Amino acid sequence: MLAIQKRLAAPFYALLSLPSTAMGFALSVQISALSWILSTKYGLAIHEIGLVWAAGPIAGIFGQVIVGLISDNVWFWGGRRRPFILIGGALAALMLLALPNIGVISKAMGTDALLGVAITIALTLDLAINISFNPTRSIIADVTPAGDARTKGYTWMQTISGTFGVAAYAIGAIWGNYTLIYFGAILVLLISVIPPFFIEEPRTLQAEADTTEEPQQKASFSQIVVAISPLWGYLLYAFIGIVARLLDQAVSSLLQGICVGLTIGSILLIFLLKKPAFGSKYAHLIDFQKILAAHSFTWLGIQTMFVYMFAYVQQKIVGLSDDQMGQVVSISFLIFNAVAAVLPAILLQPLTSKIGRVKTHLLCIAIMALGYASIFLFGQSVSSIYVLMGVVGIGWAATVSLPFAIMSQTIDQSRMGMFMGLFNLSVVLPQLVASLGVGEAISAAEDKGLIFIICALSLATSAFLWLFIKERKAKDEIPTLVSGGGH
Repeated sequence: MLAIQKRLAAPFYALLSLPSTAMGFALSVQISALSWILSTKYGLAIHEIGLVWAAGPIAGIFGQVIVGLISDNVWFWGGRRRPFILIGGALAALMLLALPNIGVISKAMGTDALLGVAITIALTLDLAINISFNPTRSIIADVTPAGDARTKGYTWMQTISGTFGVAAYAIGAIWGNYTLIYFGAILVLLISVIPPFFIEEPRTLQAEADTTEEPQQKASFSQIVVAISPLWGYLLYAFIGIVARLLDQAVSSLLQGICVGLTIGSILLIFLLKKPAFGSKYAHLIDFQKILAAHSFTWLGIQTMFVYMFAYVQQKIVGLSDDQMGQVVSISFLIFNAVAAVLPAILLQPLTSKIGRVKTHLLCIAIMALGYASIFLFGQSVSSIYVLMGVVGIGWAATVSLPFAIMSQTIDQSRMGMFMGLFNLSVVLPQLVASLGVGEAISAAEDKGLIFIICALSLATSAFLWLFIKERKAKDEIPTLVSGGGH
């Protein structure tokens, strides 16, 4: 073990933050460049780009849940989390290199199925990110004692990862997305593969005190299904939407209505019933379920912006070339992420100590909803878009820092990997709906302002649901600020 790890010195916290930073940087490159390159270089339509983006959340459904379960209970290559970080980092770097060479790869394979190759690369990239994201967060808890030391570990991770994320968008805005992609591939490989060899993981993990009031049962399929009940409608639509897209069919209004009804029904059961909807056996999951419901609508709106903002800029800002459009989107996301990198430490953390994490998060999400509505109403120029992206960045600052801290106090700490994977479903399933259902609506709409109407309504719904979530204190304080970004 390195001396800096024994002392928990500042250089060790920086080293510990790098694997998570690598995955965050890969995700930033994907967000900045994927839609742009598919639209401008390969000429894919909006709904086809949505289908490519849908591949990532599919990977997230399986990647984070399965890896979370496995990494809690395995040991090889000298670690519990290390193997998944190494594999995911190497794969992510290779897939970033593949992004600007989709056409070359398609020809080399002797096929003109450009869309299929793009989906395969996007799927592999997102699978790689999801393989690593859960372990990069879990390893911080593994090697730091509970309390201030662990809090410091997660705040360092957020600061370093957020700073690199801002740098990614700056590179794309100044030197272009191709430079960003190739630089990103090298950086991701280096800071995901090298640091794990200098971090010594404990061979045996000590179970932390349960933060819930009732004893937890062993993980079971029924418990997992009940835990994600607020996401059943998303899950059903994702399945129907993928099948329909493969068969080149539209999802009928009846099936869409069933999915919406299932989502609304499950949320009403959880938020309105005084007794547990699924029986006392699952009473300990209620707080977790409420957070899943609220967080899912946050991501439905945010993912809609990530995937389709280029279409809004193309339509609303007249006279931009493809490269200029890409720069406007990159600078917009740079501002968006710069706010998220700065606010958690200087504003959100002090505010949470005064009014609590839940109220702080609710306030930020409400501001984000107003920001999206303002983009729809007033975002008719490059400067107005930049200013308003700074406003919605307030909500992003909370999204990448507070929900995990809130969620972590409602579950069994000894099964953090599993619950972190389930929590990620409130991110990836809404991403699928945004990529499939929302993409069809936006593609058909003459006015691409619909993008930010959907964003505003989704964030307003999320803020409303957060009104019904109570602050919960743990027996041993869990880190206040941690990064939840990405899939």
